[in-house]
Amino acid sequence: MKGESSDLIIGISIGVVIGVLLAILALFCIRYHRKRSQIGNSSSRRAATIPIRTNGADACTILSDSTVGPDSPVKSARNGMSLWFDGFRRSNVVSASGILEYSYKDLQKATYNFTTLIGQGAFGPVYRAQMSTGETVAVKVLATDSKQGEKEFHTEVMLLGRLHHRNLVNLIGYCAEKGQHMLIYVYMSKGSLASHLYSENNEPLSWDIRVHIALDVARGLEYLHDGAVPPVIHRDIKSSNILLDQAMRARVADFGLSREEMVDRQAVNIRGTYGYLDPEYISTKAFTKKSDVYSFGVLLFELIAGRNPQQGLMEYVELAAMNTEGKVGWEEIVDSRLEGIYDVQELNEVAALAYKCINRIPRKRPSMRDIVQVLSRILKLRYNRNHHKKSLSATAEEVTIDVDQSETKTQVPEHRRDESMDSSTADTYET
Repeated sequence: MKGESSDLIIGISIGVVIGVLLAILALFCIRYHRKRSQIGNSSSRRAATIPIRTNGADACTILSDSTVGPDSPVKSARNGMSLWFDGFRRSNVVSASGILEYSYKDLQKATYNFTTLIGQGAFGPVYRAQMSTGETVAVKVLATDSKQGEKEFHTEVMLLGRLHHRNLVNLIGYCAEKGQHMLIYVYMSKGSLASHLYSENNEPLSWDIRVHIALDVARGLEYLHDGAVPPVIHRDIKSSNILLDQAMRARVADFGLSREEMVDRQAVNIRGTYGYLDPEYISTKAFTKKSDVYSFGVLLFELIAGRNPQQGLMEYVELAAMNTEGKVGWEEIVDSRLEGIYDVQELNEVAALAYKCINRIPRKRPSMRDIVQVLSRILKLRYNRNHHKKSLSATAEEVTIDVDQSETKTQVPEHRRDESMDSSTADTYET
């Protein structure tokens, strides 16, 4: 009996051990498959982070010069699996924020050891980078800031990475390595609006293009104010922060001050660019959406007059306003480089809108949504006028053709009558 009971106990023990081992093995298999599925999901998210997406009617259908080829680091499912087997290489890894993380070595190579400088902002230099995949991007190297650590920088990346719109210069990647913080954006080949307004190397912008640029900027700001969650205030709208792509479509760039406010809401120092600053902000140190509207109004006058705010633009505007009463008669401040080629009605409507934007009382300024509606209406009226003119010219051409045809028809019989008269005269003469 004792032998039988001991055998039973041994059998039960062995069964329990085998059961435990099987349970552990099953758990390991489940966890393994879960990790593989997570990598597949992260790779699909990686494709979703390409700034070619839809976020509503005015959202991002990117018209960028930056191309995404079949071998782009922004491609997905296959790369996700290769990352699993390669031990998650550091270059072009999708971070927790969903934004591509580039290696310092790759960016150093793409910028030829940071020698391709294309701009210098308040927060550091900007370089053009030619990636190994063939796409061109812009790399902003942030100035070393002891106040911002790794945690704050990654918070900033997450905040900027969620902003995607066709009229914003969208963030597509970052690098946090070797003590450097870099942000990678889509590349805008035509440079800044300021360079086109003031540089002799560029052709003067036509009036039509200027109004389209104004609408593009307004749409970008409207998205920041009313489309982003939570809303974002740019805080540094100016012509040098408006970039143009190959098709001369404008995008709002440089979220340096807005990111500073998002990361550190306790910042109380007055920041911005002289000439574009809202007087209310200077006196109260409280920056609001209407402060962005004021800066946009200055930008509109800059487009109209082709004059820099640091060169007395607003004094020039106030003198003109005494004669125009803020409504009509703004022709005296028009940029001479336009050579008189502009629509007077459009000019006065845009200038009147700009004058409302710079009202000393913030609550009397329009919202960016109102501004988008006004500028859209102006361009729609232009389209209707041009379409009407084309219809009239087409009708005039048809009338001219009909008249020509009728004249031809009447001339042929006369010619034939002449021939018959000549022949009858000849017959008479012969007779």
